[in-house]
Amino acid sequence: MSEQGYVLGNDPVELERLDRQAANIERPSRMILQAAGIGRAERVLDLGTGLGHVARMAGELVGPQGAVVGVDESADALAVARGRAEAAGEQHVSFVAGDVRTVRAPEPFDVITGRLILFHLADPVAIVRHHRGNVRANGKFVAIDFDIGTCRAEPSLPIIEQIFEWVMRAFAAAGASPRIGARLGPILRQAGLQEVTTFGVQGYIQPGDPAAGHLLGGVVRSLAGAIVAHGIATHEQLGLDTLAVRISDALARADAVLLTPTVVGAWGRSPAAD
Repeated sequence: MSEQGYVLGNDPVELERLDRQAANIERPSRMILQAAGIGRAERVLDLGTGLGHVARMAGELVGPQGAVVGVDESADALAVARGRAEAAGEQHVSFVAGDVRTVRAPEPFDVITGRLILFHLADPVAIVRHHRGNVRANGKFVAIDFDIGTCRAEPSLPIIEQIFEWVMRAFAAAGASPRIGARLGPILRQAGLQEVTTFGVQGYIQPGDPAAGHLLGGVVRSLAGAIVAHGIATHEQLGLDTLAVRISDALARADAVLLTPTVVGAWGRSPAAD
């Protein structure tokens, strides 16, 4: 949702990929939300909520005495999020359409969360600074994002190096920030937040696990339009029909472990009122 838009799109295939991605990073995301100290009865605003994964996790932490509002521009994603929350009886979790760059809350929240949203925004410091107006004095802003720069296969494999080169270049060309996880702490401090804390968790996919092929192949498939449009690779070079299998086979043959993007969390407090 930078000026260039969310480069991965919002079609059904991308929404399915987002579900798989959310399952893969659920544990570190939950660890970060808990470490940030989201508590019972608090009110939470979740930016770029998408399918509602983080909003519903926050809903578990605040309980029915609290409230969570997820905001996103994608009507398709919000429809799924609402349906899931309603089916689970989570009446304290709701979703609204809106632009995370400009949305104004009618009253301040105790906590603002955002997972994989600053990644896609052109001026993340300005966005966090904007949302200081949507959080109460001494309230928290919690950011969760990727640092893709930490990814590799161990031992190194040409196919994995090539894929991460494509991915990094495509995100950068589209105006996204694939290493932003490493900068979350400075971003929050520059936006005026205090007592900033940050840490990261990296996943390791073992040789032979098909999740590696699905994960990387899915990202390349979603980025294929940008990769080709920016002259990074051709459709023939991508070989999307066989890419996931080739990734998994290469890792299995080399008995190689895939180190996935580091999930980085950072949070800080809004300054107390004078």
